[in-house]
Amino acid sequence: MKLRNVGQRGLVAILALALAACGRPQPVETVESLMDHPERLKQLRKVCKTDRPKLGDELCDRVAEASKRRFLGDGKVPYNPPKESPKF
Repeated sequence: MKLRNVGQRGLVAILALALAACGRPQPVETVESLMDHPERLKQLRKVCKTDRPKLGDELCDRVAEASKRRFLGDGKVPYNPPKESPKF
C-alpha cells in the first residue's frame, strides 16, 4: 500500500513539473494580424532590425511580408491602360 502512494505522488509531481514547464504559449502573429495593427508592426520591425535573434527568423519574415503588403497592396489591382496613346 505504501508503494502505491509513492507511485501516485511521483506521478502527480511529474505532471505538475510538466505543466509548469509548458508556460504560456507565445501569441502567433500572422501577416494579416500585423497588417491590421500598424503600431505592432512598427514595433516588431524595429526589434527585427536591431535584435533579430530575439524574435527569430520566422516572425521577422512575417513582419517583412506584412510591411511589403502594406506598402505594395495585395497585387490584385488590374492594369488599366490609358484610352489614348501618349504623344511623344
